[in-house]
Amino acid sequence: MPNPEDFAPLPADKAAFWAAFPQWDNDINYAMHLGMVVEEIRQDYARMRLPWRAEMLQPAGIMHGGAIASLIDSVVVPVVGWVNDGLQKGQLLTISMNVNYVGSIKDEDAIAEGFVERRGRSIVFCKVEVRGAQSQRLCATASLVYKN
Repeated sequence: MPNPEDFAPLPADKAAFWAAFPQWDNDINYAMHLGMVVEEIRQDYARMRLPWRAEMLQPAGIMHGGAIASLIDSVVVPVVGWVNDGLQKGQLLTISMNVNYVGSIKDEDAIAEGFVERRGRSIVFCKVEVRGAQSQRLCATASLVYKN
């Protein structure tokens, strides 16, 4: 993963808009239901945490791949949308998401870091890595294509 310091901070107005993500004015949404928390948002970069909860586990006692995939799909929303506050316009859509599970997360939070690999006029290519918060073990990598 690239260093977050390699990405410029958000302009003040964008930082204010994205500060409450994923909550904004919603009473509840999927990311909130799962408990996702933004840790950092920069231009073309974001880091989010999915807190460990027993409800996130699959029967073998490790974090469910679907929960990890949800974190992957959510971390790129501010990565893609900061440019034009795309969510206000309802234009951010996942076109494709390819996830490779290379490890597991057990008894710890999941941390996802996402960044833009290439940005076109309306299509954005992103990369994501997910690691255990304490162990730093790589759990998953992903490539996503978003419509902005």
